[in-house]
Parts: sequence; C-alpha cells; structure tokens
Amino acid sequence: MKQYCILAIGVLMTVTGMAQQRLPDQVYMDNIQAVSLFAAGDQTTYPAMTTGSIGALELHFDDLDAYVKNYSYTYQLCNANWTPVDLSPFDYLAGFTQNRLTQYRNSSIATTQYVHYQATLPERNCVPNKSGNYLLKVYLNGDTSQLAFTRRILVFDQVVPVSAQVLQPFDQTKIRSHQKIQFTLDKTALNILNPSQQLQVVVMQNYRWDNAIAGKQPMFMRGNLFEYNGERDFLFPAGKEYRWVDLGSYRFLSDRMDHANLKEQPFQVWLKPDGERTQGRYMTYADLNGFSEARSTDNINVWWQGDYATVNFVYVPLSRQPYPGKDVYLAGQFTNYQYNDQTRLTFNAEKGVYETTMFLKQGYYTYTYATTNTGESNHAEVALTDGNYWETENAYTILVYYRGFSDRYDRLVGYTTINSRTVKDSSIK
Repeated sequence: MKQYCILAIGVLMTVTGMAQQRLPDQVYMDNIQAVSLFAAGDQTTYPAMTTGSIGALELHFDDLDAYVKNYSYTYQLCNANWTPVDLSPFDYLAGFTQNRLTQYRNSSIATTQYVHYQATLPERNCVPNKSGNYLLKVYLNGDTSQLAFTRRILVFDQVVPVSAQVLQPFDQTKIRSHQKIQFTLDKTALNILNPSQQLQVVVMQNYRWDNAIAGKQPMFMRGNLFEYNGERDFLFPAGKEYRWVDLGSYRFLSDRMDHANLKEQPFQVWLKPDGERTQGRYMTYADLNGFSEARSTDNINVWWQGDYATVNFVYVPLSRQPYPGKDVYLAGQFTNYQYNDQTRLTFNAEKGVYETTMFLKQGYYTYTYATTNTGESNHAEVALTDGNYWETENAYTILVYYRGFSDRYDRLVGYTTINSRTVKDSSIK
C-alpha cells in the first residue's frame, strides 16, 4: 500500500456517529463520471491544503451528455462532523462566493463522447480563508439546487504538533489481525480549558470516512501534552493489500484483464475472477491504498482522450456459496467507499460467484471487497473476503478538532503524516 499515513488536527463541536451519517462525497447526476480531486500533480493524495493556498488542488470530471454546460462551484465550510456552519460564505471565503468552471474540452479519439472539465483550485478570486472542513459543491447554471456533485476538502493551519505511531495490539485475540494507533499532541498553542468540550480527534484508515473512529478522550494529560494511548481506543482491522487492475488499455489486455469486446459501445471488459483471500499467507506488495489513477497507453492525454468501458467484476467465495446474512460490495476511492445499489455485487447461484459491473474510465484502480450485514450500509469489513493481517501497510489520518469558547466553527489546526511501516511491535513473544 502507499507508503504513508496522515494525521490532521483541527476544531470541533462533536464528531460522534460519523460513520452513520450520509457521506458528503456524492454524485447527484447520472451524466457525471470520473470525478477526481487531489493535491496538484499527484492523483494518489487526499485533497488537503494549508489555509490561503492558491492552486493546491486539481479537479477533474466528465459530463457524458457531451455538450458544454455552465458549471459553477462554491465552498461550504462545515463543522468537524460535516454539518454546515452557521456563518455567511463572506465570513470564510476571500473574494467571490462562487466561480464558473471555464476550462473544458470535448473528448477526442474516445468512442464514448463527453466533455472534460478541470480546474486548479483554489483560484485567486475565491479562496477559503479559515481552516476547517470544506465541501466543494459543483452545480449547474449558478443554481445550487442543481447540484452535480460534492467533494470534501481539508484546509489546515500547522499549529499543533502530533507524535504518533502504529503498534501491534497486546490483545492476543487481535495481535495478528489489527493495528493500534497511539499518539501525543502538544496543545501549547491552544487555549483549552475543557478538553472534553473543546477537543476531539478522528482517526481514519487509508483516508476512509466510513470506518473513522471518533469521540475518544486522552488517557493522560501532562502539562501541554495530551496522550491518546488507550489499548482499544483506536484499534483497526488491518485488512490486506488492495487488489488492483490496470485498465490503461482496452486493446492490449493487462494481467488482471480476461477478455474484452471492443465491438460493442461502450466497450465491455471482463476481469479475471477475484478469489477469497482469507486462507493464504500474507504477501506484501506496493499498492495505492485504495486510490486510483487516470492513465492510458492508448492515447496522449487520458483526461480528454481516455475511453470508457463497462467493466465486469467477479468475486468467488471459497465455498461457492453466498455469505449468510451479508451483502458484498466493491470498495475503493473510485466508489467513495459507499455501500449502495451501485456498488453491491449480486450472487449468481448457477456459477457460485458474486458479480457486478462498473462504468469506468481508463486508468489504474485499486479496490477491495467488503461485506456488511444484509440491508445495512455501514460497518463494512473485509474479514470474510480478504482477512486481516497486522503486517499490512496502511495509511492513518488523525484529525484533532478544537473549538474555542468564542468560536463559531471548527478550525483544523495541524496536519502531519505517519505510516504503519514504522510499526512498533508490542507483542509478547
């Protein structure tokens, strides 16, 4: 997996029940595809930037209606739990409160027609000037009710240092399957009188909001140092290295592609079946921690020349039987780790496999298969499909939210990175 983790620090009201909330990363129009927002120049990064930054992020998306439209965008400042703040946009945006997307290009070469839109954000005339959680909103005709999609952005001030590490748990039932996150933060720069009301932390694994752990209090407070070192507070199933498929070419099949039909429009691609991985030994290899990259060997510029295909995924359970009481989902950054009808696999009793299709642009994708209890859309896990191995390389994002007594919003006051490859072995030999 990708070789780092992220710790971030900021401000809060409350962050309880975060995994149960509806995720802000939504696409609301069927014609919108391949939405990507990342740190400029690196598609495998989370969209985060320092306060007042110009041009720190890249936005890309396609409109399959294939004619030019009037798209605009704005930023919504949110509290730590992603609820909108009670402030005017003029209080947290320098310049205009909305901007038009003026950089677009009609697709060429690709058999699937679309208009590609892109932007370098923030632009100088519309800049978030307070730290915190922001929601990027893209909409039609200057009308926010015609919302096309939303994406999260973290805007931070580097104020609070954090020292963190990933350890192997002491718990003998989890010592080989989980990873424990412990960290210390220095609150010297903050005026904290009541930590339980003013301070909160959130820890994410591989930039996932769906399995974030929140609402924990420091175990010890020593002067300006707050220590979060509870044995069970930030304990994550370690999972396994992500599966991958290279869709950089639909004409020359990569290792994970089985066959393709290029006579149909759109193209049809079948991947080799993915088997259950709970029985095999752990094997390490580099991956993208669930991220994806737009890339192609069939053209020069994948953003407006890349083609689309209907990609067929097949997952084979070891028993060739459905998991009782479970739904199986395709999960990764390209699905926004959302568990719904679009990402759920259907069990084919005749073949003894789970199947689904995704309409994807050319690129390199990393993904996993996750299960939830039937009918539920949270508490996704990979124990049944991939297993959990404490050796797995994972990225961890720590957000520390602080709110002063006179503050009306949650500021993000620090951001740093760690990686599970720096693990300290706390096991008893």
